[in-house]
Amino acid sequence: MADQIIPRREMQFQLYEVLDTEALCSKTRFEDHNVETFNAVVDMAEKMAEELFLPHNAIADKNEPTFDGKKVTMIDDVKVAFDTYRESGFIAGHFDYEDGGMQLPVTVMNACAGYFLAANPSTTSYPFLTAAAANVIKHFASEDIKNAFLPRMLTGDFTGTMALTEPHAGSALADIRTTAKPQEDGSYRVKGSKIYISGGEHELSDNIVHLVLAKIPGGPAGVKGISLIAVPKFRLDTEGNPSERNDVSLAGLIHKMGYRGTTSTALTFGDNDDCHGYLIGEPHQGLRYMFMMMNEARIGVGYGAAMIGYRGYRYSLDYAKDRTQGRAAPNLAPEDDPTPIINHGDVRRMLLAQKSYCEGGMSLCLYGSMLIDELETEQDEAKRTELSQLLDLLTPVFKAWPSEFGPKANDLAIQVLGGAGYTREYPVEQCWRDNRLNPIHEGTNGIQALDLLGRKLWQHEGKGLQVLLARVTADMKRAETPRAQAIAKKLKPYLDKLGELIQQAAGDLRSDKQSVLLTNASCFLNVFSSCVVSWIWLRQAKVAEQALTQGAKGQDVDFYEGKLAAAEYFLSWELPLVQRDIEILSSKDTTCDSVKAAYF
Repeated sequence: MADQIIPRREMQFQLYEVLDTEALCSKTRFEDHNVETFNAVVDMAEKMAEELFLPHNAIADKNEPTFDGKKVTMIDDVKVAFDTYRESGFIAGHFDYEDGGMQLPVTVMNACAGYFLAANPSTTSYPFLTAAAANVIKHFASEDIKNAFLPRMLTGDFTGTMALTEPHAGSALADIRTTAKPQEDGSYRVKGSKIYISGGEHELSDNIVHLVLAKIPGGPAGVKGISLIAVPKFRLDTEGNPSERNDVSLAGLIHKMGYRGTTSTALTFGDNDDCHGYLIGEPHQGLRYMFMMMNEARIGVGYGAAMIGYRGYRYSLDYAKDRTQGRAAPNLAPEDDPTPIINHGDVRRMLLAQKSYCEGGMSLCLYGSMLIDELETEQDEAKRTELSQLLDLLTPVFKAWPSEFGPKANDLAIQVLGGAGYTREYPVEQCWRDNRLNPIHEGTNGIQALDLLGRKLWQHEGKGLQVLLARVTADMKRAETPRAQAIAKKLKPYLDKLGELIQQAAGDLRSDKQSVLLTNASCFLNVFSSCVVSWIWLRQAKVAEQALTQGAKGQDVDFYEGKLAAAEYFLSWELPLVQRDIEILSSKDTTCDSVKAAYF
């Protein structure tokens, strides 16, 4: 069953062969750890995901949470899994020892997260949201607020949310209307409405700490006037325990296509003008604080999309090996035995596509996780700056590319199963429904495209891009084995074209072509991301081919050959598809920019 989620051989390859995760143990922060402790934590995650999360995934999908006007109710399995997760210390896994954490690398914790995300993304969301909210409080809140909330969030006694979106504003955070009025005692009174708040109401924990974006009256207009307020479901008494209910109410549950096991809520704050909140950090800095949470969450979204895609891929692979149908050349006679459908060329194409999307997305996001660990432990300031710039540049790619292609993998998994895939008796349709959220939340992929093209490319005078290109070029030069060299050779003309597009974009952003360029931003994101993922596949192919030349044996031979096949597929079948986007950008196509609303 666990192999249906993530084969352990795959995770070992990513952690220790593509990424030298063991080298982190030489860093002071992680010096108490070694490969054995890393593997022990991954073992625990795999076991818990298989035994406690996977079995109720479909059950929670069919029996989503309900609200009777007073209380939210969900199936008991969710709390059993949540309690085991929190009691095992996973929420605090990356946090410092002094905070009660295990001080593990983000790379290792995300490896663990992969098993939970593949097994049951809905139940997994509750502790994941809590860890992200706790991280913001740790980094930016005052000591009083930390002492009040952080310890209990890290044990899972309190859970957390991020409350950004408002019904009228959507992703336009500059237009939020929720207010936070300062009081003489230093607290704030919060008033407003938020929508699509995942985990906003439930009975899994003793308290829920909402991180709410709000505007303090008299502050600057737009995003510069946004502050971050901690608003607990229950106020705390003098001993720090939950007491009376705060003026936060559930307006209703939102019924979703997927992720049905996670409550999605509409919340109102201050209906009775008595919603107590506490300022995180400095006034009017809320968006900066929240973006720290969101940027880490964006890697998590991309990684989750790859993992949900991966589960569908593994299921469709098993199905294709077992399901017999038709005959494959040259054994086409009626008296020949039917063949497993994996022997049909088009099925192998669909499986290769899924493998290239999901293992590419997994490797991409684990690379992003390693950048966080390296940034956190690097002592040299110049190198820290480079790592920070590279991480910032690639964050839109970490979020958008896997969340675009993870659902495509799930779509192909349905196709591999044929009519069976379209039924709820098989899990692949739920995988697709769950995964369809990922291109939307934590900033839609269209927003990621605008962020990359309009801002991230040019930050710090383009230093992030310089660091990226230096790393890609170095890996291409180090591709010394024949098949890796061929992959690098296929990538080079697209990198050259990308460079031309970037130069063109620099001029267009300062001209009357700006609107056309930004309208076509998704095309640029696709070209840029496809080049980055091709590089990620080159990194995997290099390791695989080197292992084969060094005498890999047994099942490892098939494993490494599979890696090379997926890399070659991606560079031959997928990367060339960006030629359409290159032509649109090169010609400065105005079709989508010039069309008027009245034409529709």
